[in-house]
Amino acid sequence: MKLYEMAKAPNPRRVRMFLAEKGLLDKVTRVEIDLAKGENLSTEFCNKNPMKKVPVLELDDGTCISETTAICRYFEEHYPDSPKLLGNNANEKAIIEQWTRWVDFYLFLPIGMGFQHTTDYFKHRMNPIKEWGESNIKAATEFFDFLNQHLQDKDYIAFGRLTAADINAFCSVDFGKVVNLRVTDAYPNLKQWYERMKALPSAKV
Repeated sequence: MKLYEMAKAPNPRRVRMFLAEKGLLDKVTRVEIDLAKGENLSTEFCNKNPMKKVPVLELDDGTCISETTAICRYFEEHYPDSPKLLGNNANEKAIIEQWTRWVDFYLFLPIGMGFQHTTDYFKHRMNPIKEWGESNIKAATEFFDFLNQHLQDKDYIAFGRLTAADINAFCSVDFGKVVNLRVTDAYPNLKQWYERMKALPSAKV
């Protein structure tokens, strides 16, 4: 299998951490796609993912799976004996998905919009609106507060153990650096959790 990614991008990192925690990182061959150079806009890549984004998992039969959670779901189902990161039962699966969605919508997406609209990184292919970017950075900061409150007296986001919700949140929190949003002493609970996640070997893949 091939995993098309840009190594420094947050969503591919989520997949790598997920695979590393499941002991499955060696199941994929990683293929670097340079977004800055527009390699994701090529006809060849668009045939794999018409949304023109990474990551993309290409199976041995040529089937391509896009979207981070969908890729993680494939490995969770295809390798049932590996550690369960998306939940062991209906209740756990629902709560973990709830958290991954919250992180996607209220942290990751606002950071991404803040980055796109307050920097020149994508100015050659979009019209940045600075005020919109600043509004999204404010929303992401508010979610930092929410996470900090939730993590009081908790080692992990859900069920007292590492799940995909933590991986999603960790990669998204780290992504905040692109808009100068960092885990400081102002977020003591979030900072403890962040340092715990940062110490994992999977955080370095």
